[in-house]
Amino acid sequence: MKLASTTPPLTSAIRFASGVPVITVKTHPLAVLKTNGSHKIRQKGMQLTGKTRSALQDVVTREYTIHLHKHVHGRSFKKRAPWAVKSVVTFAQKSMGVKDVRLDPKLNQELWKQGVKNVPHRVRVKLERKRNDDEDAKEKLYVYASHVPVPSFKGLQTLVVEAE
Repeated sequence: MKLASTTPPLTSAIRFASGVPVITVKTHPLAVLKTNGSHKIRQKGMQLTGKTRSALQDVVTREYTIHLHKHVHGRSFKKRAPWAVKSVVTFAQKSMGVKDVRLDPKLNQELWKQGVKNVPHRVRVKLERKRNDDEDAKEKLYVYASHVPVPSFKGLQTLVVEAE
């Protein structure tokens, strides 16, 4: 007696890349496992739909709490503060959808306040997406990141700041 399986059916395909057979086994809609001889390569099976996220919702200001400790944990001591600065920049790029990120000097001082080794575990940041006034700018928008001092991080969530 066979039991009905709830997993999607197994599909496989064999193709030849430079004379060596490459077997693609699709076991789950999200995972593709490729075997090339004895090596296994894991790739994501989902493809993007081609839609791009538009950052042109013009200017917007949001407050975020960035958990820096998970970015610098395990990092060598002399690289922690520079890595924290890079983490803030990449967070701003991902959350606001703009490559051009400018840090406020006060935010930089806050990240470096306890030295290169002892970066604060969390930091509250205000990210402002602004229009770029330069005629020859590569991007139409940029993000300005500034520090928001808070007494405690407990219960804080992402906050959309109204235009002033």
